[in-house]
Amino acid sequence: MPEVIFNGPAGRLEGRFHPAKKRNAPIALVLHLHPQFGGTMNNQIIYQMYYMFARRGFAVLRFNFRGVGRSQGQFDHGQGELSDAAAALDWVQTIHPDARACWIAGFSFGAWIGMQLLMRRPEVEGFISIAPPANLHDFSFLAPCPSSGLIIHGEEDKVVPQKDVQVLVDKLKTQKGIIIDHQEMPGANHFFENHVDGLMQNCAGYLDRRLGLIGEDAG
Repeated sequence: MPEVIFNGPAGRLEGRFHPAKKRNAPIALVLHLHPQFGGTMNNQIIYQMYYMFARRGFAVLRFNFRGVGRSQGQFDHGQGELSDAAAALDWVQTIHPDARACWIAGFSFGAWIGMQLLMRRPEVEGFISIAPPANLHDFSFLAPCPSSGLIIHGEEDKVVPQKDVQVLVDKLKTQKGIIIDHQEMPGANHFFENHVDGLMQNCAGYLDRRLGLIGEDAG
């Protein structure tokens, strides 16, 4: 798990990078929750998502948004963080220029940033959005959503009510050419306390179906 420092728009960004063994392996970018509410790349869910992709042969990067950990800069209410995520994806693509595909996974604030990034990057073929904050941020930019993906949230989420996520999902499901897999986890809150293992099983199951690994030992 090499520690990496790469240049972002507001200064250096701190990350952890797992290189892929194959030149044309896919890329995954994992984005953490809100920096002002304790979000870092070492969040348990972000950490486990990172290894979920790594075990499946991806080149994976997780990093701290500006102003978090050793990343330079200051919190920028999403606009700067989107630029950070774009710079992070650019950096991985310089390491793996032959990557055949790209996935983005984000948790809460990171899901919002990730879904904005996939609108700008046609190479993104799949996404995992965990507890997307549909009541706190505008998702109207998803018009149309260019990629199929998983939206998963807790049934007991008090930060982002289920009805707001449902509105987002219903809107995306009307679009042709993509498939939105929507899952609610019974008993889970916004941070999936005591439900992280179940969350990871659901995310891994979805990824394996998309990668065609069902029926094989995906690890």
